[in-house]
Amino acid sequence: MSSPQTQIADSTTTSSSVTRRLGALVALATAGWLLLALVLSPADRVQGEAVRLFYLHVPTVLVAFLAFGVTALGSALYLWKRSQFWDLTAAASAEIGVVLTALAIVSGMLWGRPTWGVYWVWDARGTTTAFLLVLFLGYLAVRRLPGDPAARSKRAAIAGLVAFVDVPLVHYSVSWWRTLHQGPTITRLDPQIDGLMLFTFVVGLVTAVLWYAWVLVHRFRVAYLEEQLDEQLFAEALAERRAEADPAGPPGQAAPVGSRP
Repeated sequence: MSSPQTQIADSTTTSSSVTRRLGALVALATAGWLLLALVLSPADRVQGEAVRLFYLHVPTVLVAFLAFGVTALGSALYLWKRSQFWDLTAAASAEIGVVLTALAIVSGMLWGRPTWGVYWVWDARGTTTAFLLVLFLGYLAVRRLPGDPAARSKRAAIAGLVAFVDVPLVHYSVSWWRTLHQGPTITRLDPQIDGLMLFTFVVGLVTAVLWYAWVLVHRFRVAYLEEQLDEQLFAEALAERRAEADPAGPPGQAAPVGSRP
């Protein structure tokens, strides 16, 4: 008899024709974005070649905000509907957001060294971003705590909503406080870049959003399979314990050979 893991692996998959097409689109978009960012787009008059980190850093930050926004939305809807779908969506999106935030911090440090002369300063933008990473790492830690699954999901949903409060603080930190970080470049009615530089940024942002959607679908399906496997293993373990407690079997069933009447 096959194991529960084998049964689930044989009957389901994280891939589909839609996700395969989306993955191919992500690969093509990534190739085009790299060509534009590293080769075709011009160097900046002030920052020189270091400006190429802009095409990675800013889309990464914006899509991290998107990921945490989905986590907050999923958390709120879970508290309202108690739906496993929204609980798993919130968790999957938070994991992606944490990776993107860490990447944003690293790319920002690499960009800061040639432009500011230092890798890191504890200014408003850097501090609130680091705090955002810590908050959502805490959210993921809450999801790993032992205990009743429903209670754990409820605590995680509350933590996700609280952590999201830091997102607008990160975004508006350069406007509300004096900071070494430059002000808004894209998120305004008059972008401070144009031409091929603006086009390259838009391609990078679209690519990052497509990548996020592709990874989110797969991570959600993996989380769902993990939940299904846990439930199946629990049911089988419970059945085994009941069988051990009642070796004679259910009423009407013949006792095992050699057993005493």
